[in-house]
Amino acid sequence: MSHAEAISPEAAKRPAAMRFIMLTVLIDMISIGLIIPVLPVLVGTFTSSKAEQSYWYMAVTFAFGIANFFGSPILGALSDRYGRRPVLLLGFCGLAINFFATALSTALWMLVAVRLVGGAMQSNIAVANAYVADITPPEERARRFGLLGAMFGVGFILGPMLGGFLGEHNPHLPFFVAGGLALLNLGYGYFVLPESLPADRRRPFEWKRANPINALTALTQLHGAGLLVAVLAFTGLAQFILYTSWVLYTSFKFGWTPYLNGVSLAVVGVVSVIVQGVLLGKLLKRYTPQRLAVIGLVSSTLAYFAYGAAPEGWMMYAIIVLNFLGFAVAASFQSIISSAAGADMQGQTMGAVSSLNSLTSVVAPLLGPPLLAMVSHLPPGDWRTGSPFYLCSALQLVGLVLAIVHFRGMRRQRLAAQAGSTA
Repeated sequence: MSHAEAISPEAAKRPAAMRFIMLTVLIDMISIGLIIPVLPVLVGTFTSSKAEQSYWYMAVTFAFGIANFFGSPILGALSDRYGRRPVLLLGFCGLAINFFATALSTALWMLVAVRLVGGAMQSNIAVANAYVADITPPEERARRFGLLGAMFGVGFILGPMLGGFLGEHNPHLPFFVAGGLALLNLGYGYFVLPESLPADRRRPFEWKRANPINALTALTQLHGAGLLVAVLAFTGLAQFILYTSWVLYTSFKFGWTPYLNGVSLAVVGVVSVIVQGVLLGKLLKRYTPQRLAVIGLVSSTLAYFAYGAAPEGWMMYAIIVLNFLGFAVAASFQSIISSAAGADMQGQTMGAVSSLNSLTSVVAPLLGPPLLAMVSHLPPGDWRTGSPFYLCSALQLVGLVLAIVHFRGMRRQRLAAQAGSTA
């Protein structure tokens, strides 16, 4: 089946389905955003030093990442077999269990165990991406992935702001609220969200395709992907190191509270919404997804280094805003990868991308928080306190070089094919 035939006329005319999945993602990301400013603080209530807090936060985030790495391709393949909707509902159940159990945890081992269960049951982002691919023609996917990214951004405006405010008073409270939102999403998904994958486009479930290593291998074999898998790995690793280090880093270096961290993450959400919800369509009219991805990688490489070198907290906000083109990278790559996959493989493909992200989220906690633990004794003004972000910049630079090599290679192949066809 060709890409042009992948979307039926009826599916292409279903704007309501796009609105439904956008609202689902919004509620999902608000619930996740709620806990980001307070999870390191909650871990800190069980520890006695900055270094110990960093190492245990590493363990908690590693537990979620490793479980999600093995769970994501299974859930992605299940969504190809049984549809997107039931797998999304399972993910909402997993989030609710995760949040409520975290709120009630009384020991560090309980936090680790809860994150293991939550990670295994949650693959909402990958399935949501496959849902959008189901109902969208290939030429429209970059724009719609951008809209989905805008919902992530809105969630990260509202979630961290609310989580930071609630966490100032009680670090357990945001987890109860997040669990309530996950239950709300479960009810909304059950009664309102339509299925996007018709029965005639479903494929049998096979364990070999649900194996995360096989899923990653299949991703590397997609025509048009090539080195992009490595690019996704390096850029994803940099992004997750930032995620796992941001709250601890700003707390150690600038003395930021959960509320201030919530505000900073909300600014990230505002910029993400503006870029992906407003500017992305205009940018894609001027640049191809490939060129836009390269420009964004250059911007984010510089931004990571600047985060680590910033001597004052207000500078972090300026860097977020100046790095606005970096927020277009994810939608550009998702469009390129999705367009390389067949219509009956969107769930598996997005599950494989999610597995790659999960793999980087497994590795990131082993790098970012331990680096912070090693420099936690230094005075806040010491340049070495930015070590995790210098590493992010280096990883992003490698991804940039690989992306340029890949796109130039693909261009040479197209030119050679054109020359052969006219010979």
